[in-house]
Amino acid sequence: MDVEPMGLRESKKQETRQLISDHATRLFIENGFEPTTIAEIAAAARVAKKTVTNYFPRKEDLAFDRHEEFVAGLARTVAGRAEGESALAALRRAFLDGVERCDPVIGFSGEVFARMIADSPTLLARLRDMHDQREAALAGLLAAETGAAPDDITPRAAAAQLGGAHRVLFQQILELTLAGHGNERIAETVAVSADRVFAMLAGGPLADYAVR
Repeated sequence: MDVEPMGLRESKKQETRQLISDHATRLFIENGFEPTTIAEIAAAARVAKKTVTNYFPRKEDLAFDRHEEFVAGLARTVAGRAEGESALAALRRAFLDGVERCDPVIGFSGEVFARMIADSPTLLARLRDMHDQREAALAGLLAAETGAAPDDITPRAAAAQLGGAHRVLFQQILELTLAGHGNERIAETVAVSADRVFAMLAGGPLADYAVR
């Protein structure tokens, strides 16, 4: 019996995942997040309900289909910082790069999608939870990178400030999107805001914290 190459199987899985996510997003936008059911999404994607939940254990993850990338993003950026670069400098650089790309992971989602989030208490709660998870992941990475003792609060304090900066900037992007501004205008505004926010952090101990 021929064995299907792993690459092809993985490709088909990704196609199925994207198909489910696309149909879910369309239904959420058309009907609202809360009223839309998993059964309706499964029917639209022509898959079983169990297939939907296998790929997306939580309904909210169908809307935030890049949640894993979001949660791991700050920690991954710091882990990959350059020699002589601090955690703050790496995160500032990566964020501004994201602004130039209008990266959806940092908040560039388009007005229709942003409205879907803003109109759903469940999705707003999930977004706050994702911010918290991202901050916790960053704190864990900083603790490991700096060799902090288990009872040292410094990594958590640093992650709270660095994560808070990203949370504020994400919220500004969301608000500007809901106000009807296009990505180019939002990027210009948020780039200025990012310079101000990160400059505030650079004026204290975070400037030299976790330098590689």
